[in-house]
Amino acid sequence: MNTEELVDRIKRLRLASRRLLDTMLSGEYRSVFRGQGIEFNDVREYVVGDDARTIDWNVTSRFGAPYVKTFSEERELTLFLLLDVSRSMYSGSGEIGKRDYAAMLFALCAFAAEFNNDRVGAAFFSQGIDKWVSPRTGSRHTMALIHDAVGFPCTTRASNLDVPLRAAAESLKRRGLFVIISDFKTDGYWSELSVLARKHDVIAVRIWSPDDRILPARPLLRLEDPETGAILFMKGKSAGEAYARRFDEECAAWKHECYRRGVSPLVTSTTEDPATVLIRHFSGEGRS
Repeated sequence: MNTEELVDRIKRLRLASRRLLDTMLSGEYRSVFRGQGIEFNDVREYVVGDDARTIDWNVTSRFGAPYVKTFSEERELTLFLLLDVSRSMYSGSGEIGKRDYAAMLFALCAFAAEFNNDRVGAAFFSQGIDKWVSPRTGSRHTMALIHDAVGFPCTTRASNLDVPLRAAAESLKRRGLFVIISDFKTDGYWSELSVLARKHDVIAVRIWSPDDRILPARPLLRLEDPETGAILFMKGKSAGEAYARRFDEECAAWKHECYRRGVSPLVTSTTEDPATVLIRHFSGEGRS
């Protein structure tokens, strides 16, 4: 898919984002913030049953009668997107590659946050943080983020997820929702992911394409690791079933580790519709 086609498709995703937002507001996106982000609103006279911890003693002493503080939940939330732009994301077979598919997922989340007037920020990462964008609101800000998601260049082969995870955990002091979009062809990130999940809600979106699981039906295959450049030769016919089985087992183990560390995992193929995938996830369907 060329850039023009991708941009056109992303523009059409704005409509799907409306439905996604409705699902998010009734599901995981809003519910994770219950009890969070409350701010002082006003004071009123104490009535029997009020929590004594909310008494405003300054106002009480001034009026000679007990008054309590009232609070309102802040409407504005923060969504932070971490997008993998390393070399492996530019690989993949089928109509849509992993990099384009990731951009569409990114756009859907960003549009949904914009429609709800929530702040959205992003980090584009490979070996380190290639670009950091602080959370803000507004359609111009959203489109600038999506422009980066579509056209950000690949600057290095390898990916290193622990650096952006550490920066993310340190940057947002108030609880937010983090969505990591990657093929997760890296290691050494579990400790930092755990730290982030203790402070915030985290969704890890693992993207795969058909050739990550299915080998071509050829007698001899030459495989290259897109991040390290390592070359591997193998017999295609005999290795096909084992290759698919190992992929499925690895994905299952990865999901289990995510759950164990308080992270919500989402494994999706580039052959699936990105809007349907996100709507299904936020509505709670298809999680196991």
